Amino acid sequence: MPKRAFDLLGAALALVLLSPLLLLLALIIRLDSPGPVFFRQERVGRFGRPFRIHKFRTMVSDAPALGPPLTVGADARITRSGRWLRRTRLDELPQLIDVLRGDMSLVGPRPEVPGYVQHYPPALRERALAVRPGITDLSSLENLDEAARLAAAADPEREYIQHILPIKLATAVDYAEHATLWSDLCVIARTLGVLLGLGKRHDKRHDA
Repeated sequence: MPKRAFDLLGAALALVLLSPLLLLLALIIRLDSPGPVFFRQERVGRFGRPFRIHKFRTMVSDAPALGPPLTVGADARITRSGRWLRRTRLDELPQLIDVLRGDMSLVGPRPEVPGYVQHYPPALRERALAVRPGITDLSSLENLDEAARLAAAADPEREYIQHILPIKLATAVDYAEHATLWSDLCVIARTLGVLLGLGKRHDKRHDA
């Protein structure tokens, strides 16, 4: 089955099956703090094209004006429901919409904000951006301690750019050049295992 057909079928089925949960989460967010249910942010997609990613809002609505884009540790801007959504990774579910729109895939390199893509070496940039970004990927699964690592760093931004980003970039290039439907299924299975483990997967966040 071609990857795009697999993405469409999987995303559509997931949205139908998860619709009661999605409506419940939207209600919880609205009751917890004022502001929109969704958070949208520009990310870099396939071939370097920008798109607006969808997530459930996990921070106060004016978060961008109250602090830096990189949120690490117990950021005061995170709402009560937002802490739980981040821990369980349920805030990522609206990206199923981005899969249907053609901006993302179920599995693929996690999309970066433009500022971090600027740090990609020219020789690797085109190769890493040759595929659609994904909701989940091997790099995220293998760096479950990323949030703790950044929180412990004297300069989280520098730590991410100099040490974590190169590893993610290399993984993205490897995925773009060697991924198969079987490898995607394995990543999805591992991701479900993490979700069922009550959100033991943590990473740095650019979002609100």
